[in-house]
Amino acid sequence: MLLKSLIIIVFFAMLISLAVGAGYLLRDGSSSKRLLTSLKWRIGFAALLLLLIVYGFGSGQLT
Repeated sequence: MLLKSLIIIVFFAMLISLAVGAGYLLRDGSSSKRLLTSLKWRIGFAALLLLLIVYGFGSGQLT
């Protein structure tokens, strides 16, 4: 149950990072450092989500 909750939290964190990045793109333009930072966070969340899903299937907690 904890793993599924973590997966949901990380997924929503990715969506929030996407929305924040879109806001930065609209306000600052494409050369913004804040946009790049938001992209880095989103990539990190995506990698963490992938690792959690692989771990879940590998350990048998996700079927």
